[in-house]
Amino acid sequence: MKNKIPTYLLLSVLTILLFIKISSQSKIPIPKRQTDALNKLIFDPRILRRHVSLTARMTLTSLSNLAVLKVYSQLGQKEKDKIKKLPGQPRTGVNFDQYGGYVTVDAEKGRAFYYYFVEATTRGGDGGPDSKPLLLWLNGGPGCSSLGYGAMEELGPFRVMSDGRTLYRNPYSWNKVANVLFLESPAGVGYSYSNTTKDYSQNGDTMTAQDNLVFLVNWLERFPEYKGRDFYMAGESYAGHYIPQLAQAILSHNHQNKGQDSINLKGIMLGNAVLNDDTDTTGMYDFFWTHALISDSTIDAIHKTCNLSLDSGGPTCTALDDVDSDIGNLDIYNIYAPLCTHSGTRSPPKTPSIENFDPCSDYYVEAYLNIPEVQDAMHANVTKLKQRWSSCSDVISSWGDTVSTVLPILTELLSKGIRIWVYSGDVDGRIPVTSTRYSLNQLQLPVKVPWGAWYLNNQVGGFSITYEGNLTLVTVRGAGHEVPSYQPARSLTLVQYFLAGKPLPAN
Repeated sequence: MKNKIPTYLLLSVLTILLFIKISSQSKIPIPKRQTDALNKLIFDPRILRRHVSLTARMTLTSLSNLAVLKVYSQLGQKEKDKIKKLPGQPRTGVNFDQYGGYVTVDAEKGRAFYYYFVEATTRGGDGGPDSKPLLLWLNGGPGCSSLGYGAMEELGPFRVMSDGRTLYRNPYSWNKVANVLFLESPAGVGYSYSNTTKDYSQNGDTMTAQDNLVFLVNWLERFPEYKGRDFYMAGESYAGHYIPQLAQAILSHNHQNKGQDSINLKGIMLGNAVLNDDTDTTGMYDFFWTHALISDSTIDAIHKTCNLSLDSGGPTCTALDDVDSDIGNLDIYNIYAPLCTHSGTRSPPKTPSIENFDPCSDYYVEAYLNIPEVQDAMHANVTKLKQRWSSCSDVISSWGDTVSTVLPILTELLSKGIRIWVYSGDVDGRIPVTSTRYSLNQLQLPVKVPWGAWYLNNQVGGFSITYEGNLTLVTVRGAGHEVPSYQPARSLTLVQYFLAGKPLPAN
């Protein structure tokens, strides 16, 4: 049987209608979210979806010859990129340096990526940034901003207050334990751009991996003190593709350069990540049922009559209409979180709370990052883009290529000694913990450390299991899709132990 309307379209329409209802008086456009971008990607029949067997040896063809990788002059750029002060930032307690600016990834086409970099905080006796590793953070989508989500709503040093103009400190910022680099990628995301409009319709997994590598090599030329530093990558959602593919490209780059100017990649961390299409999809519907969001009859019908394989063009069956109806008024990113019930910003701002994530934060961040004084301070939007800054791109018109699974890449990375932690906020409904467990089970790795609870402040922070080969699965209790937004203290503990290569506290 065939659906009259594709599932992803119903999900997106229900989400948009809900936001229109609560946003009709707002002058700020309704923010797009990562779910909308991910649904568009997964269910778009025009996208080249390369089916990969779980035992395949995967290579990105355009990365097999990295002679095209260009290094551009970075002379004097670091000093120009230093941010003196962000508008609205607190007057005290900012004990770190921050930078923002553009790195060219293709001079011929005029393609440049925007980055925001916060060095580690300086605290008595801990050595500050000189003693801390470098960590690259990527958000997913594809097409969503690591500046807007990662830096401003999740793990960065500041959050935006409800007036859309004032910042307050995040006491659980990851720059307590690392020097954190946020990258808006690919071109068309946030402030990143190309002077060749055609690039916006040619983005895909392969082009993004290559551009990200070019960015990283050139950024390290701009910040040479980080060459050779222990390097890690972390991200969420579709970064489950970005990060393993970039890691693979880094290893290829290191091999071809025979150790000269090698990027010292130590590990990657993937949160609620897109890993394996079929198990991601099956796990999502099973999560809905196990969390009492859909009926017995609906899940039975899905298992009996629905073809959930994305190789066939996406799930098709009328039972999915019932799913859309049941979950349409929930935040699929956190099934227990309240929805945003007002639009735009508030003046004067309400008292913020790090522990209780504000569901309207997208509005505040979008307002803040479109203030001209903010863009000037961050050295952003220097070409005066036609479009407003948005959390997820409106100019990326299509996605050229994707793969059905990244599990073979994870296998390759593990064989090269790369530490991998896959973490999952346990109340995310889009890439839920069931999807992640189903996906990792496909690897059939022996268990090294059995399933057990980990703790923070005498409370269960989540659960973890470690497999042979340096792969760990961690759940974060009470966290949604953007784990640091909903559980900031637990997320800081997570990254702290990951970077240290130590098991999470068991008591």
